[in-house]
Amino acid sequence: MNRYPVWKYILIVTTVMIGALYAAPNLYGEDPALQISAARGATVDAGVEQKVRDALAGKSIEPLAIEHEADRLLVRFADTDDQRAAQGEVAVTLGEDYTVAVNLAPATPRWLRYIGAQPMYLGLDLRGGVHFLMQVDMEAVTRQAEERYVADIKTLLRDKRVRYLPFNRSDGGGIYIRFRDAQGREDAFDLINEEQPDLLIEDDPAVTGDETALKVTVRPETFEQTRKFALQQNLTTLRNRINELGVAEPVIQQQGADRIVVQLPGVQDTARAKEILGATATLEFRMVDEEHDVQDALDGKVPVRSKLYRTRDGKPVLLKKDVMLTGEYIVDASSGIEQQNGSPAVFITLDGKGARQFSRATRDQVGRPMGVVFIENKSATEKKGGQFVRVKKTVEEVINIATIREELGKRFQITGLDSTEEARNLSLLLRAGALAAPVEIIEERTVGPSMGKENIDRGVLSCVIGFVAVLLFMIFYYRVFGLFANVALLLNVVLLVALLSMLQATLTMPGIAGILLTVGMAVDANVLINERIREELRNGNSPQASINSGYERAFATIADSNITTLIAAIVLFGFGTGPVKGFAVTLSLGIMTSMFTAIMGTRAIANLVYGGRRVAKLSI
Repeated sequence: MNRYPVWKYILIVTTVMIGALYAAPNLYGEDPALQISAARGATVDAGVEQKVRDALAGKSIEPLAIEHEADRLLVRFADTDDQRAAQGEVAVTLGEDYTVAVNLAPATPRWLRYIGAQPMYLGLDLRGGVHFLMQVDMEAVTRQAEERYVADIKTLLRDKRVRYLPFNRSDGGGIYIRFRDAQGREDAFDLINEEQPDLLIEDDPAVTGDETALKVTVRPETFEQTRKFALQQNLTTLRNRINELGVAEPVIQQQGADRIVVQLPGVQDTARAKEILGATATLEFRMVDEEHDVQDALDGKVPVRSKLYRTRDGKPVLLKKDVMLTGEYIVDASSGIEQQNGSPAVFITLDGKGARQFSRATRDQVGRPMGVVFIENKSATEKKGGQFVRVKKTVEEVINIATIREELGKRFQITGLDSTEEARNLSLLLRAGALAAPVEIIEERTVGPSMGKENIDRGVLSCVIGFVAVLLFMIFYYRVFGLFANVALLLNVVLLVALLSMLQATLTMPGIAGILLTVGMAVDANVLINERIREELRNGNSPQASINSGYERAFATIADSNITTLIAAIVLFGFGTGPVKGFAVTLSLGIMTSMFTAIMGTRAIANLVYGGRRVAKLSI
């Protein structure tokens, strides 16, 4: 009686050892660091590392370590003073081809990182930073979609010589198209129905109020797809822009059907964050100037009707000043493979107005090269008067030069790309140059780093006080079996922290509250078990029988109470947002770990101490 098979002991010991291993990174803290990543067209290599070393040596700054991590460089420092002094110097040395982000890098030993052991992330309320909740204007998405189809319908009707009267927008959604006669309406109905399958056409006079009118609306499934695309494009655009803030580990995620959460740890300048998030970017298509020499332009003799640009790799190129098309007319861009020769390509879709404009511009340019210019307003670090300052700059770079194979219209492709990865990047730039729909900041919070440190100190202190109080009570009231419960409680905290670290969860103040609640609740199971053992002893059962009955008969009550709490946690996770979800996750994991340690853990210890031998009395 009261003996575990060997495999159960092995399971418990293995689980505890793995838990201790993955919880350990949280003990090592963090190093102030610079995270250096490459912008478009640049790479992080040994030459970049040498430039960083030389820049730091010039300022007599000695880094703790310089590490290569995938496609970025991580420079660790002993304190934040060195980190701040190094940021401006490194940013100026590397220039605009690299993003230099301030970061707190985990000081986890290399052997732990090798097995994937990482500490938990700290939320804004613990690290400090800026939180934005943004509302995407879906009504604007609807209007933009309708306007796009209006332009396409007008082009279609004009091409087929179907005469129509001015379009009117319906208050309830949709577009009214009126014609001079019923024959024009019938011709338009057939054309639109054939060429625009995404549209619903109503020709009932009772609906339109006119026997020579059609009501055109976008199908609900098409609208839904357009809204999802607009939201995803906004997410991509915001991620690209946040890179300019130099923020490590930002959080940009969708919340619900029309909201975006942006959390920027370590950023306290709310005005600058708003400025970057609302920045603009666009594209311009221009013909390459083949009549003049690029070298003459580099020598200062730029032709009057041309302008000198540079590609992403720094190569000079001369383009005409006349703009053929801007990015505002692009409604979609995707990467793929060109069918004729299997080379990477980007497939672009324009709206009706852009298609007409581009068709006229490229009609007489077949066989000649065309450049795509990416224009972005951004902030950069410069050194003025011995001080590092942020200045606004307009960056113009040629991201692609390709030969026009035929007259281009609504849909065309850009070829001549080096790789499929470059094609994906270009399609991303074409889609994410500007926000697809307006966004409004409906919630804003700023947490200072000092407040974050105070939150950590208070959270840790509350956990320690609660933990010690529970330990003292259990030892005082249940003696040896209280000590068993305390060991299980300690293992429960270790396993909970390990799980949160393995899941790379973000720890917030509500998460700390969940840990504290778990500490208090974890001993509930042991209280039930110990009270049941004491009751069995009072009924005259032997110590061994009392231990066995205590664990077996208390299990149903323990399971019932924990399952009830778990259901509440699942509901909180399903309906809550942000911090509430963090609390629910911590509580749910805590319930599972406490069930394991309180039932299997304490039973294993009790079996080792009392099992398999004659016992006259239990210390309980």
